[in-house]
Amino acid sequence: MKKIFTKFSVLTFFCLFLLNAASAQNVTVKGVVKDDTGVTVPSASVIIKGTTNGVQTDANGNYSIIAPANGTLVFTYIGFVTQEIAINNRTTINVDLKTSANDLQQVVVVGYGTQKKVDVTGSISSVKGADIEKFAVTNPISALQGKVPGMTVVNNGAPGSSPVVRLRGISSTKNANPLYVVDGLLQDNIDFLNPNDIETIDLLRDASSTAIYGLRGANGVIAVTTKRAARGKTTVNFQSTVGIQRVVNTIDVTDAAGFKKLYSAQLANTGSAPFDYTNYTANTNWQNEILRDAFINTNSLSISNNGEKSTTLLSLGYNNQDGVVKYNNYKKFIARLNEEIRITDNIKVGADLTGFHWRNEPTSATLNRSLWAAPIVPIQTDANTYYAMPSFQSGQVPNPVAELNRTRNSAINRGYRFNGSVYAEIKFLKDFTLKSTFYTDLGFNNSRGYTPLPFNFIRLGEGAIPTATTFDNAARTEIRQNTFESRKYQQDHTLSYNKELKGGHRINALVGFTSVFASSTTLSGSRRDTTLNVPFDPKFWYLSDNIINANNPTFNGGGGAEESNVGAFARVSYAYNNKYLLNATIRRDGSSRFAPENRWGTFGSIGLGWVASDEDFFKDNIKGIDFLKLRAAWGRLGNSNGVDANLYQQGLATSVVAVFGNNVYPAITTAYFPDPNLRFEIVQGTDIGLEIKALKNRLSTEITYYNKTTDGILTSLTLPGTTKPTFTNLGKITNKGIEFSLGWNDKIGNDFGYNISGNFSYNKNIVNSVGNATNFQILGNGGINVTETGKSIGYFYGYRQTGIYQTSADIASKGAFADSAPGDISYEDVNHDGVISALDRTYLGTPFPPYSYGLNLSMNYKGFDASIEGQGVAGNMIYTQRRTGNFAQLNYESNRLNAWTGAGTSNIEPILNRNRTNNYLFSTYYLEPGDYFRLRNIQLGYTFAANMMKQIGVQKLRVFVSGQNVKTWTKATGYTPEAQIGDILGGGADNGIYPVPAIYSFGLNVTF
Repeated sequence: MKKIFTKFSVLTFFCLFLLNAASAQNVTVKGVVKDDTGVTVPSASVIIKGTTNGVQTDANGNYSIIAPANGTLVFTYIGFVTQEIAINNRTTINVDLKTSANDLQQVVVVGYGTQKKVDVTGSISSVKGADIEKFAVTNPISALQGKVPGMTVVNNGAPGSSPVVRLRGISSTKNANPLYVVDGLLQDNIDFLNPNDIETIDLLRDASSTAIYGLRGANGVIAVTTKRAARGKTTVNFQSTVGIQRVVNTIDVTDAAGFKKLYSAQLANTGSAPFDYTNYTANTNWQNEILRDAFINTNSLSISNNGEKSTTLLSLGYNNQDGVVKYNNYKKFIARLNEEIRITDNIKVGADLTGFHWRNEPTSATLNRSLWAAPIVPIQTDANTYYAMPSFQSGQVPNPVAELNRTRNSAINRGYRFNGSVYAEIKFLKDFTLKSTFYTDLGFNNSRGYTPLPFNFIRLGEGAIPTATTFDNAARTEIRQNTFESRKYQQDHTLSYNKELKGGHRINALVGFTSVFASSTTLSGSRRDTTLNVPFDPKFWYLSDNIINANNPTFNGGGGAEESNVGAFARVSYAYNNKYLLNATIRRDGSSRFAPENRWGTFGSIGLGWVASDEDFFKDNIKGIDFLKLRAAWGRLGNSNGVDANLYQQGLATSVVAVFGNNVYPAITTAYFPDPNLRFEIVQGTDIGLEIKALKNRLSTEITYYNKTTDGILTSLTLPGTTKPTFTNLGKITNKGIEFSLGWNDKIGNDFGYNISGNFSYNKNIVNSVGNATNFQILGNGGINVTETGKSIGYFYGYRQTGIYQTSADIASKGAFADSAPGDISYEDVNHDGVISALDRTYLGTPFPPYSYGLNLSMNYKGFDASIEGQGVAGNMIYTQRRTGNFAQLNYESNRLNAWTGAGTSNIEPILNRNRTNNYLFSTYYLEPGDYFRLRNIQLGYTFAANMMKQIGVQKLRVFVSGQNVKTWTKATGYTPEAQIGDILGGGADNGIYPVPAIYSFGLNVTF
């Protein structure tokens, strides 16, 4: 019996062993992934469920993977419903992915995590990296202009410049910039990123979505996710764009003949002697002399590999942009390394490291001077001898070309930045994930500048004054040195729980802790020798005693700051049957910028959603609508942006000095009056939205209403009877508006597809109060802009032009200044007292566009693709401050050719007379509409057939040509109609803005 049992046991064990071996046997599975129209899907992910092992489909949608015969494959691609298919010993599995409703299966970034778009109850928009790559830009944010409702992007054409970004208006008088979050690291900008390294950008616009960021998220959050290695293969990708930048809209100023005509008339109007133009025979277009067609080149090389246990991506970037102003250049070098190691299926560690180096060659030439310089002056006789401006402007306006050439290559600006992170993630008890991440961001900028000796100047004779060549013998060279260092250290620790329960319940919970410490220091100095001159050689451009006399005065300066933020947070997301949605967050946050008793706050949000289209009654009774979701959310958070650290404490400054005997005693005075009750602003917002997908998911629309209020706005003011400022919480601001987007996506047959989309947003900004019991004005730009109760922030405040006084009788019949004369601007008598005075100044408009919109059309046919993008704004005004100069006789803009010369000749342009100072008062005469529509990008591309490319070892090759900013429709007369809104209290002024050029480029994208 024992022998029989033993034999039976051995036989049983052997059978079980064979059964287990059979169940664990691997098979090679191959197949093709297509969409619901039969078109193959490249780069779709095919993953073995329960593991991180997987591959991606090739350019023809083919895949091959080794997997357990009894395993399950998970097929995913952005914009399509995820499918899980059991292998069941099969070796061929072909898949047709179904289009998801409005990309609802797409994952978007939320605070300290991600969430499916279908579960989102706030306002979050996503932009794919592929949409950013279409633009020849060095800053990725520039490419977002017109793509997202509620987002205003104002670009600047200067190489290396950062655009101004506003999300849902302006909620503070001190700082309205959004928070950037790059792979979890909190940032003030993303200048250090290569646009081609971006996978997605998610824009969190409402208070409920940003409340989890506490004191940092009040102005909105822009979350950037960078690219990771593709699964299951080694990939090499190279992208390059080469283009030419051109200023297509120069400012229309008078030529020599026009200038002589107008200046002669002006002299006659003032009773002055005529100017002798005998020696002034030139006709110089100074704008053409300092502007140029400029080169731009962007390059990116990435190498990625995703093996069974590790993932690696190395990316290198090089951007080179010349400015459209001569000798201006910006270079950007970027290296990024991403590594992830999967120790087990439940434990992984990783690191990110980015190195960024920039070089900037600025130009000292100001565009205004090319507008102001008299066109009757020639440029130069040789490399060291230039013509001086005429006597009526020689002391105030230099020769623009001489100024440009004098300072060429006289500055060295370099910057280095290193940021990175290391993290560890552990999954345990099936549904829990613990993750810890440590970040650092280090910046080092240095610059050296040199002021060379001036050139020789020829002063042309005027009347009895002979022509003479002069040189400023008193001029001396000067050296400048500046350094800036910044350090940031951040840590995030989160514990998440993700569980699908029986009965249709799904819950995701998160708790976490975070801290950020940041510091910065600056040092600057300059020195000028009174007897010797430093050579034009960078090796001597240091504040040392090698060349410059040590006894010569040196001017030094410096500064620094430290601050820290600490926060604990929690979030819960709940869904029942994927129809009823709940999102709630809470955060306890503190900032060292404020006194200990005022630095802590508790913030939170709650959002509700209802997917009505999943209800039985909806499915049974409403046809044609595939998806409909209603959502509503409320959030409360703080804002500490824009205020310096420790302003609640007393600050000191040096004052006058006193001499007693042989001793000099400096006086110390208060720098400002501290407010011990200074605290962060409180921001609360409500968001209500409707999302619809209809007509077989081809039509999509989203409508959102929002109302956001900031209470206790941080601002500075000068108290009555003092000259020192105080920083305090003062007043309340509200932004409310609507956002609307509409899209149509369709295919005709298997070869032609197209997409039409647009977005529109309206924002109404109102200052509810300034102060508690006393209302008063906060002035900006010398009183041109005003912030006060009942109006929009920083509105234009001045006189309203009603025409031109034609005759003395005309003056007598209207309100006027006591010294008004025919030919002067006629202003509206706002208070109806019969005279024009300062009391007649009034609201003239806002510098901030209340309306913005964007349009997009894209098409593809076989290997060809084409796209057209446009964007615009409306409702704002631009202050043409460049026209207001009266400190010297300047060149005229062409509108002055229509100046009043007698009764009935003009009802817009006043008489040519610099002594009529009433005409230089700020009024609607100096305002013009800021409305514009711009063809933002036109692109035509071709992707070569995969079969042909495969023969030469290329997986994908696309070439394209594009044009950016090729045409703008506007009534604005400047280089660009994009209103400069960086200055919150004094925005909207055009002082000769650096042009935003058109860019004509060619590029390629090749993958091996």
